[in-house]
Amino acid sequence: MTPDHPDAPAPSAGDRFDDEHYPAYTMGRAADMLGTSQGFLRSLDENGLIQPQRSAGGHRRYSRHQLRVAARVRELVDQGTPIDAACRIITLEDQLHEARQRNAELHPSD
Repeated sequence: MTPDHPDAPAPSAGDRFDDEHYPAYTMGRAADMLGTSQGFLRSLDENGLIQPQRSAGGHRRYSRHQLRVAARVRELVDQGTPIDAACRIITLEDQLHEARQRNAELHPSD
């Protein structure tokens, strides 16, 4: 879910404010922002939906993009969907969105 850019130059401090993939949030802060538990965030990692980056000390760090994905899962869970099913739904929604984008690029007149 998080794009890797191994050849991209490191962003400057100012660029990080606008970078939705910059891992700016600790697990505790992310859980507070989402109104959920840290265990919920760990379960997203265990289900392979979100792979947070790790700080030098080994602590999970989350980006704004990852928090938006987690919020989508939380909405489904709050509606009664089991967390593993919610993660699968989000994955399939993202795959469908990407397929539609590719289709539109290949067939712009449709």
